[in-house]
Amino acid sequence: MSDIELQLSVENLLARYVHAIDDDRLEDWPGFFVDQGIYRIVTAENLERGLPLPVMLAESRAMLLDRVNSLRRANACEAQRYRHSVTATLIDRIDSARVRSVSNFFVVRIMRTGEPALFASGSYLDRILLDGDNGQPQFEERVVVLDSRAVDPLLAIPI
Repeated sequence: MSDIELQLSVENLLARYVHAIDDDRLEDWPGFFVDQGIYRIVTAENLERGLPLPVMLAESRAMLLDRVNSLRRANACEAQRYRHSVTATLIDRIDSARVRSVSNFFVVRIMRTGEPALFASGSYLDRILLDGDNGQPQFEERVVVLDSRAVDPLLAIPI
């Protein structure tokens, strides 16, 4: 795969991921991960200090599916939507099957009143398997690093 093809492939994965969340297709979210994929949300301060406690952690696709089921059936939170903006992505090859990528993001949250507000900013630190299910790239690990150490208690939808 050429560098340009690699860049487009990874950026396509990232775009499909945020569009699924922004379009409330949360049932699609676990499919972006390999079976034993890891999803973590941490604060930048904790990451820099080597503190292991994440804000959110899932260590398999099954755990991600449970999260979606909980959001749909059990959680009682105010209606809200996200709109992501993701920066250009830097990519480093690990080997012929995997890459690491880094990109920055902003998430605007729109509450049921229609009022938008900056909800989160930070970076995505990803390890991606290039030839996952159906030959599509998938996350082996996605670490969402939040710039702020103040985490909104309404953090329910994946970032």
